[in-house]
Amino acid sequence: MFGLSPMEASALTLSLNASALAVLWSLPLAVGLGWLLGSRRFPGHALLNAVVHLPLVLPPVVLGYLLLVVFGRRGPVGSALEAWFGIRIAFSGAAVVIACAVVGFPLMVRAIRQSAEAIDPRYARAARSLGASELRIFLTVTLPLMAPGILTGITLAFARAVGEFGATITLAGNIPGRTQTLPLALFTVTQSPGGDAEAMRLCLLSLTLAGAALLASEAISRRVQPGRALA
Repeated sequence: MFGLSPMEASALTLSLNASALAVLWSLPLAVGLGWLLGSRRFPGHALLNAVVHLPLVLPPVVLGYLLLVVFGRRGPVGSALEAWFGIRIAFSGAAVVIACAVVGFPLMVRAIRQSAEAIDPRYARAARSLGASELRIFLTVTLPLMAPGILTGITLAFARAVGEFGATITLAGNIPGRTQTLPLALFTVTQSPGGDAEAMRLCLLSLTLAGAALLASEAISRRVQPGRALA
């Protein structure tokens, strides 16, 4: 793959696939929570907002340990999945996706919430006065207006997921070809004698992906305007 070594290609593919799946699975919940936190005020609003953004301030290893407690073989979710369906989450490809989803989720919710907060409530009131249902208002008015925030949130969450290390190594381990993402591969080669050249290649690859994601996020925030979303 473009001159990459087998380890580099495997780590890159796993990182991209896990990050994409993490964003895909968490997007519906992120849209719902972002809209709820941005457009509604209710008892417990501040608490819910704090819980959603907690992964941003927790040390990644602490976050990974908490996920291991929940999804490990003795955890409430992990033990139930293994007993009922024979599914083991910890130290599997699914664990990589879960870790990526959890660390990227707050960034996605934050961007969507900011878009929801910027929506003029008069749009919804006008649609409601014309007889539109709440569901139709959300789908045809609110959702298009939140589009810039949704796209920005997707890009930022994807970039954060690609660079995730601490939670992934704690919940999924560092298994080559199975759970070894780009950051974990970089960690592995830095622990090996004579791995400086390969470490630099992985570092440059990670920088390229992160830079591309940030540039894409900036381009989206500049070019996708609420007015265009409604057009």
